[in-house]
Amino acid sequence: MGLVKAAVIVLDCADPEKLADFYADLLEGEVRREHLPDRVEVAVNGTVMSFRRDLNMTPPTWPRPDSSLQAHLDLLVDEGDMDEAERRAVGLGARPLDTKDDTGPREVRIYSDPAGHPFSLRCSLRSGPKTD
Repeated sequence: MGLVKAAVIVLDCADPEKLADFYADLLEGEVRREHLPDRVEVAVNGTVMSFRRDLNMTPPTWPRPDSSLQAHLDLLVDEGDMDEAERRAVGLGARPLDTKDDTGPREVRIYSDPAGHPFSLRCSLRSGPKTD
């Protein structure tokens, strides 16, 4: 067994309870509030997301002028479930960011969560480097 026991995705936000509830509902995960007073965790299929209180957090902008992101979440969805996943995300408070082509099926749909972090619903992971 390696030295590192686990990896945890940590998102800073002003209201960790609210953001944890958003992701727990979206991903059908379990909220855990027992560890630290300024952190709330969500466990989903072996992955742990942690939401840390930062009252000075500034949400990232998307798209950035230099067309890059520091970090974002890719949430994989079956192609036939994309519309339902989109309705669920928006109903829980996500804000659509990708408006290039709103007609017909799209394999990647981009949103910001209630705290402004970008995430995408996608049918598959893209291979290769980002080129656009």
